Amino acid sequence: MNRRLARENTFILIFESIFKQDEVAEEIFTKATEIRGLEYDDYVKKIFFGSYENSSVIDAAVEKHLVGWRSERISPVSRALIRLAAYEIMFVEDIPAKVSINEAVELSKKYDDEKSYSFVNGVLNALSAEYAR
Repeated sequence: MNRRLARENTFILIFESIFKQDEVAEEIFTKATEIRGLEYDDYVKKIFFGSYENSSVIDAAVEKHLVGWRSERISPVSRALIRLAAYEIMFVEDIPAKVSINEAVELSKKYDDEKSYSFVNGVLNALSAEYAR
């Protein structure tokens, strides 16, 4: 599985976890692989579990960069994309921030409202400036 598809699958798992707060990450991941046929991928597993386990840290870091927005107003799609890219920016050293941001923006164009990609881009750029390596 290429990295773009892996990110898309990871985004879907993160999105799903937003709605299945009564399930732990392991249940969500297992059901996705066994029932829905999600192809097993180490990257997907690493990023999904990492973003799940660090969601409160990620959300707190992101919230500092929500100029004129309350976090409750963020669509679930944008929230999932921001968590995905923010995890990469904050915790994965071998992925350049600009790659994480670009991939999140492209997925936003595919899955979210036409105006949301600029919001996702702005939040992630601000976050990446804080976490620049």
